[in-house]
This record gives sequence, structure tokens and C-alpha cells, in this order.
Amino acid sequence: MTSIVSLVIGRGGSSFKNKNIRKVLNYPLVLWTCSAAKKSKYINGYYCSSDSIKILNTCKSIGYKAIKRPKMISKASSQSCDAVRHAIRHIEKDIKKKIEIVVVQHANVGTIKGSMIDECIDLLKSNPKASAVVPSHEKMEYHPARAKYTDSKGFFKQAIKGNFSANRQELEKVYFFDHSFWVIRRNSAVKSDGQRPWNCMGNKILPYITNGCLDVHDENDILQTEKWIKDNKILKPKLI
Repeated sequence: MTSIVSLVIGRGGSSFKNKNIRKVLNYPLVLWTCSAAKKSKYINGYYCSSDSIKILNTCKSIGYKAIKRPKMISKASSQSCDAVRHAIRHIEKDIKKKIEIVVVQHANVGTIKGSMIDECIDLLKSNPKASAVVPSHEKMEYHPARAKYTDSKGFFKQAIKGNFSANRQELEKVYFFDHSFWVIRRNSAVKSDGQRPWNCMGNKILPYITNGCLDVHDENDILQTEKWIKDNKILKPKLI
């Protein structure tokens, strides 16, 4: 039996205090993303990586094994891919074999379904050369060609050089990651030579097109997440 595991990642520190365990319809936010993975027909292992005992214990309540993240990869500046690689080493030591696919889920996102995860796994499995499948959405109004930065005197400069049209219809279509979950082949995830800044995704990333998921950063995001859950008739998490 191949091993496809859910790995929930989330730090305790945040400008929005305790965002990952804020109550959403009477359940901690992180349990909604855990619950989505529990509904997958493919996932057969469940782990949470965090520096926060509160987050780890919350995930334990729905059947997730805890991976205590070291301080060196738990800083505000730490890279999520480092946490993924650390967790994979822990998981493979626990199950005593290599996994096939890791479904990396962000603890502050409650707007996903188990069917979305399975569709991404199906897409990865049907494309042997793909390194990952990532939910993504179009956002042409934020096209890189329109991006600016300020110079030392405070004046705008073009972030990307080129003679671009002002009409977005004439620009090459671009996509942005939802940052809800990533479905990654293990052999790509353990390396650091993939596309940056998330180099654990490898270099052959396929999009799974969505309307965009909601990662929670403030109280309004909590309210929008609750509305999405109600509108989509998502069943409440089943605790063990």
C-alpha cells in the first residue's frame, strides 16, 4: 500500500494571535483543514508539524500525530519547505518506509474540501512527470508586469523590466497559489532545487484552478471562512 500523508503545518507565533486555533463555528480553525484531509479517499497518514503545543494537541483531538518543530525552523523568518523536509524525515522514521505523496496543508485555511485534495492527487498520479499540484487562481489585476517598488528616494520603479501593454487582456495569463494546500511527490519535497520561493515543490508544478481559498489573517477572514463553510454545507469535524 502506497503512503499518502496529510501534513498540517503552522507556527504558534503570528501577528494575529493564535490564528490557527481561533474558533470557527465552535471548532478551532485548524480542525477544519484536518477534517478535509480525513475525508480524502487516498490519505492514510495524518501528522501536524508545529512549535506550538496548543496546535499539536488540537490536531491530536482529530487523530493527527504530533511533530514538534525545532526552534531553528520555527522563527518568523523560517521557510515552510524546511518544516516539510523535517517532517518527512520524522514520518518515514515513524512508518519505517518512504512515503509517495505528501499533502501539505496550512493550519490557517478552513476553506477546502476533501474532494479538492483527491482531485489534486488524481492529477498528480495521472502526470508521472509532475512534481506537484497546487491550487491556484487567476489574478490579472496583480500581474507582475504592473508591480512597482520604491527606490531610495521614494519614487516608483518597475519591478519587472519590459515594454508591457497597459491592457491586461494583452498580458500573458498569470496565476497565484491559494496557499491552502500543496500535493507534492516525496522525491521532490525532500530536495531544495525546485522553483523558488517554495523549493520543495520541484520544477514541474501543475495548477489546480480554483476561485481562490482564504488563509486567515484577521477577524474578518474568520467571518468569511464561517460563511464559506455554511454556504458549502461542510460537515463539522469529527473528534476522536
